[in-house]
Amino acid sequence: MSRFNEDGKNISFTFNDVSYKAKEGDSITSALFSNEILINRKTYNKTPRGSFCCMGVCFECLVKVDGINGVQACKRKIIDGMEIYEDE
Repeated sequence: MSRFNEDGKNISFTFNDVSYKAKEGDSITSALFSNEILINRKTYNKTPRGSFCCMGVCFECLVKVDGINGVQACKRKIIDGMEIYEDE
């Protein structure tokens, strides 16, 4: 059974201008993982990074959310219509 058929409200968001679905109340990291997105930023030398500790300590999960850089994806809840991009 698909995760999106379970109880709970389905919401949508975009990551790098592509639409995805998530469950209301999920963190951004959880929503990205559920959609098989493991890389959410690149370092200054283009090394890919993704969530590591999932508790706000390592800062590997930084993304750009609704125009704001440096948002920790593991600590922010996903909201319907949220626009997320790789952190710059």
